[in-house]
Amino acid sequence: MKILLPIQIIICTLAISGSAGCSSESQEANPQESKASSSALDLFMAGALAKDVATVDCTLSDGTVTSCYEITVSGTPTNHQVGPFCPRTTSATEDEVGIWLDGENLYEVTGQFILDLPTIYNDDNWMLHDGEGRVRVTETKEAFEAAARPDVGAEYENYCVEGRMEWIDGGKPITTTVQIPVSPVSKRVAIPAQAPLGVTFNGVRIDAAAPVDAILGAYTIAAFDDCGGHVNPFEGYHMHAATGCGELGDAAKGEAPPFAIAMDGFLIHSTIEGGDLDDCNGHTTDEYGYHYHARSPELNGVLTCYMGAIVPSSRSGPPGGGRPRGRPPHGLGPPSGGENSAAPARHDHS
Repeated sequence: MKILLPIQIIICTLAISGSAGCSSESQEANPQESKASSSALDLFMAGALAKDVATVDCTLSDGTVTSCYEITVSGTPTNHQVGPFCPRTTSATEDEVGIWLDGENLYEVTGQFILDLPTIYNDDNWMLHDGEGRVRVTETKEAFEAAARPDVGAEYENYCVEGRMEWIDGGKPITTTVQIPVSPVSKRVAIPAQAPLGVTFNGVRIDAAAPVDAILGAYTIAAFDDCGGHVNPFEGYHMHAATGCGELGDAAKGEAPPFAIAMDGFLIHSTIEGGDLDDCNGHTTDEYGYHYHARSPELNGVLTCYMGAIVPSSRSGPPGGGRPRGRPPHGLGPPSGGENSAAPARHDHS
């Protein structure tokens, strides 16, 4: 059986573009020779791109001189609303709140979760509520910016930290521009990922793992919405975990739909169980060629490495995964956290 290019086969299967069709001249490919095509641009949802895509000369991390797409995403998801994040009361239910993930477990940030924090993290200093049913939440831009930093003041310990799009400078989403190889260049070995890890087809930056150590160390919870994203003053809305939002169409049996493109040009599909994945959570199938699968959301980080060369960035962050150490601003760097003593609640992202 011929293996179609990953992007070609998705265009044919999903009919993203009304004029898209399946060419009888599809090329054979393997993980080392897969080439992206201009059809990749058709995968972006309407409104996901802030400006037209350009094709530019670029030099990859292995010295390869090639052509890259210069893609600028809008910085706000085009197919779902941002939020909700933090609960306002200790009686808040799943429908009113977002999620929290700490590298081991994923929780609904319900009122009961707020009450259970001393047990979950085995520390009686946790007290994100006033004892009368009200949860402490960053309700102003000033409070948010003071709490979403590495040196959180004592006055903002025991807060649920929530950013809002209207608090971003200028009140507009922060766009992200990336350069991604037109033709992926596989290196056959794992290359550590760096932020941004890629961009989603609904217009969002995929960031490195959230800095859970810093967040929990300040007795704060930087809640995510149900789609694994939240807002900070630096990147605006960005995601740390893939929960099934922004997927494109159906998938072959045993597979999951794509939702993003990684910085090396290979597509990122949603999480699957099994699948004989490599060290970077990727594999090659007859239907899709080589592609990645997002790591399970509670692990904090969509990818930890690439199998292809990327355009070196002047500003990079560490890869997602586990609970690496660090204390950068909320939402920028790697995580860590305490041992969980309570069973986590799973979230149904329908």
